[in-house]
Amino acid sequence: MSRGIDPTRWGGLWIIGLLVLGLAWPAAAQSAKAPVQQAQRFQKKITKTLSLQYLLFLPADYGRDHKKKWPLVLSLHGAGQRGDSLDLVKLDGIPKIVEEQPDFPAIAISPQCPQDGSWTAELQLDALEGLLDQVTKKYRVDPDRVYLTGLSMGGYGTWALAMRQPKRFAALVPICGGGDATRAILLKDVPVWVFHGAKDEVVPPEESQRMYTALKACGADVRFTLYPEADHLSWVPAYADPALYEWLFQQRRKNGS
Repeated sequence: MSRGIDPTRWGGLWIIGLLVLGLAWPAAAQSAKAPVQQAQRFQKKITKTLSLQYLLFLPADYGRDHKKKWPLVLSLHGAGQRGDSLDLVKLDGIPKIVEEQPDFPAIAISPQCPQDGSWTAELQLDALEGLLDQVTKKYRVDPDRVYLTGLSMGGYGTWALAMRQPKRFAALVPICGGGDATRAILLKDVPVWVFHGAKDEVVPPEESQRMYTALKACGADVRFTLYPEADHLSWVPAYADPALYEWLFQQRRKNGS
């Protein structure tokens, strides 16, 4: 019996192969036409709680004229006053001033940053914005005379918060702090008075100098007082200077938010 190729057998296999190929080809063609990427959507609701305890000072005459609106000073303390005791906040800056001078001519709010927080952190900046919203609605605040000041960590917070809402504030007083000089143009319409001590070894005076230089380049209304003999406690002579308040309370917001 011959052992050559059986044409009947191989012919059958050839037909089967054609059938398999024919069935596979449409699927392969369809697969080739399918999109490589598919459009999808992610959605998740995120909620967060904003909370800050703060000191509130109301001028002695606040309750006499119920139609009068008052300037508001938001004061940010330094790193040493973080925690959960508001007595710490009274040690420096505007909270100390109003304790000693009950005739201070403005509403003052002085929040306390949590122990592990920072005024430049997004959560704390959100909380400060929320606090301002609440206070300006609850009390008779002149929206065109809202001022922002801070010392050390609060000086950094002053720059950061003002850059988030540059149209909200009538003037800024950052003391021994620093900020992002590349974004200084955001504050070109906000009057600023910067203070620093030349002998500051905690926050180099170059931090304030950079911001001042950047603002001057933008044509901003900016002043810079560098105390030749002062160290990190430059806020002591700054807040004790009557000229600061004379200048501050003359400022009005140029562009509404």
